[in-house]
Amino acid sequence: MKSIALSAGIIAASCVAGVAQADKLDDIIGSGTLRCAVVLDFPPMGMRDENNEPIGFDVDYCNDLAAALGVEAEIVETPFPERIPALMSNRVDVGVASTSDTLERAKTVGFSIPYFAFEMAVTANDETGIASFEDMKGHTVGAVAGTYEAIALEEYVNEWGDGTFRPYQTQADVFLALSQGQLDATVSTSTVAQANVQSGKFDGISVVGKAPFDIDYVALFAKRDEYGLINYLDLFVNQQVRTGRYDELYEKWVGGDVPQLTVPNAYR
Repeated sequence: MKSIALSAGIIAASCVAGVAQADKLDDIIGSGTLRCAVVLDFPPMGMRDENNEPIGFDVDYCNDLAAALGVEAEIVETPFPERIPALMSNRVDVGVASTSDTLERAKTVGFSIPYFAFEMAVTANDETGIASFEDMKGHTVGAVAGTYEAIALEEYVNEWGDGTFRPYQTQADVFLALSQGQLDATVSTSTVAQANVQSGKFDGISVVGKAPFDIDYVALFAKRDEYGLINYLDLFVNQQVRTGRYDELYEKWVGGDVPQLTVPNAYR
């Protein structure tokens, strides 16, 4: 009986060990492909060129990560609201999608250390007379549903008790509505605001100032129990910074002073 019990214990332990050894990092390397969720309606982080090919900071970042892993990159176009669902349904392996590392999201996915940091800007329809964030009170404002800036802006509208907040599916929808007068103003990252104003696609809009929101730190993400992959993502971001590649990509796609990725007086 003891030998039978011992054998059963060994088999059970082997099964547990087998399960424990399953690792997404190994799966990606074994498959030869890294599938990245990337938002392609978020210039200059993600967009398409004249040949309809994906380009942008996040696209290059995914390509760099794939190269480090020795695999091919597959860019999976993913709208903002679909970023986490795409991961949870196994349509992608990681998110390289300008995703704010909120505590609420961290209940579902695991985040790397920040790989980019955004400041927030106000863009207004020129006919509204809005010249600052405070001027937005009482107006119809909007942003892309589920984003950091949308959540923060809606909270302000609720606190003001005046005005209307409208959520949209994409940045293109927001800036089109702004240009057509359906929205009076929006808050977005300064990178997106400048890119859309300078694109010439949206008439009658201007960046009018900064929004008093915290810096939006964004991170790569994977399933929260994939510790091996998340540890690798942390080290990869670290390597991008210390090799100068982060600075290089920032200059290529954004320009200007490179934002720091560390929070003052915090360990990350």
